[in-house]
Amino acid sequence: MNKTQFILVLSFVILSFNTAFAQYGYGNGYGGYGGYGNGMGMGRNSMSQMDQTPSKPKEIPTEVTVAKIMEKLKPDLNLDELQTIAIGNVYTDIIKSQTAIMKDEKLSQTEKSAEIKALFEVNERKVNEYLNEDQKQKYKALKEERGNTKKDKKKKKSKKEEE
Repeated sequence: MNKTQFILVLSFVILSFNTAFAQYGYGNGYGGYGGYGNGMGMGRNSMSQMDQTPSKPKEIPTEVTVAKIMEKLKPDLNLDELQTIAIGNVYTDIIKSQTAIMKDEKLSQTEKSAEIKALFEVNERKVNEYLNEDQKQKYKALKEERGNTKKDKKKKKSKKEEE
């Protein structure tokens, strides 16, 4: 008798849980509470997502970008604090100018690239003003190394696309 009571109570509990979760959309949270009032039914289907406009990617603050650049340059070039601050300010100005150029819809793509190229030349001259001869040579080597790695990445990418 005890065993039958246990089986009856267990089956009642299992059926109760099943009924309780049914009102919440199959127990997985689909559609919120019952799925009726909000028009979603089975939950987040593709139709409801089409209404949402895609958000723009978050812009990385200029200060964060400059901090990453200076984090690499400071030990590589053995910069002192004054040089670090001055060169950091140069990079901040250049990045802000570059962002403004990129957002300018009046300029064509070729005009934008020409202006950015000119900005980088100005940047190089300004940075070199704060460096001594040994640091200038190291800075030039770093720039060449960075240019070579970009070329290598482009080559690898084009090889993958050909295959």
